[in-house]
Amino acid sequence: MAKFSETGPRSPVVESIRVDKVSPRYRTGHTIRAVFAWTFALIGLIPVGVMLITAFKTRADIVSTPPKLIFKPTLEGFVYLLTDRVQISAKEKEELLANYENLGWMDRVALQSGQKINGPSEFVGTLKNSLIIAGLSTLLAVGLGLFAAYAFSRFNVMGKNDLLFFILSTRMLPAVVVTIPLFLMYRQLKLYDTHLGLTLLYTVFSLSLVVWLLKGFIDEIPKEYEEAALIDGYSRMQAFYKIVLPQAVTGIAATTVFVLIFAWNEYAFALMMTSESARTAPPGIATMLGIGGIEWSAIAAGALGFLIPVVIVTFALRKHLLRGVTFGAIRQ
Repeated sequence: MAKFSETGPRSPVVESIRVDKVSPRYRTGHTIRAVFAWTFALIGLIPVGVMLITAFKTRADIVSTPPKLIFKPTLEGFVYLLTDRVQISAKEKEELLANYENLGWMDRVALQSGQKINGPSEFVGTLKNSLIIAGLSTLLAVGLGLFAAYAFSRFNVMGKNDLLFFILSTRMLPAVVVTIPLFLMYRQLKLYDTHLGLTLLYTVFSLSLVVWLLKGFIDEIPKEYEEAALIDGYSRMQAFYKIVLPQAVTGIAATTVFVLIFAWNEYAFALMMTSESARTAPPGIATMLGIGGIEWSAIAAGALGFLIPVVIVTFALRKHLLRGVTFGAIRQ
């Protein structure tokens, strides 16, 4: 007489798989894989850990030999990052010390280094530029690339393979090769050092990645769904918005993260195509020298602050990102 579980009779195949899963061999292999995964993850996080520690060190602790792992945390790096300061004389320092209790905490930190806050730094403006340019270029690239990918996936476009190869070839072009021609063209078109110029540039260079990624995702969505919708009286655009778009959300989310990371971290174009008004955070952090020497704590604090928005977006889309990366890997 067959034995029944809560879900039905026990199959010999299910029983063998169940026994295999709890076998010592399986547990050992699972443990080894977990150890390797955690080891590689920790190794990859070492630069982030060093950056985090450096952001809370004083200048003396940063340049000390051997490096200090135990130190008194300070917000000196963040003050240097967010403020513009000037050196003060011993007399000015004594006057400020006499009024020490009435000073703000940022003024107190600057005073400890013999400096006085002169105003806000340029980092806040460069970070704002990064948010505007990266956000707009990502929306434009994903929006335009989505329609192009749908057209390549669903219609018989003349010379489709040649067009797809041409689109992909633009991604292979190193930024250094086209920097000088683009610089001259942007100067003539009055797009140099503008938000519009850098947004258009990032959008164009991201379109190839968007088209190729989203075409692969849309190819995995059965055409029969749209054909049934068209038979029911939907227009092609209605079928796209109500049938294709909801099923392609995971792919769109994954593509959005990749494009945003490119636009957010891009350095070469941001350095050559901007000077002040539209300069983004990557070249702004790299050219941060400080007063009386390189302020490594401020650079580390800026890199940490620059990293946080991308981490937040990636964490918010983590479920869609995982599904999008593995989309179409399993077929029925």
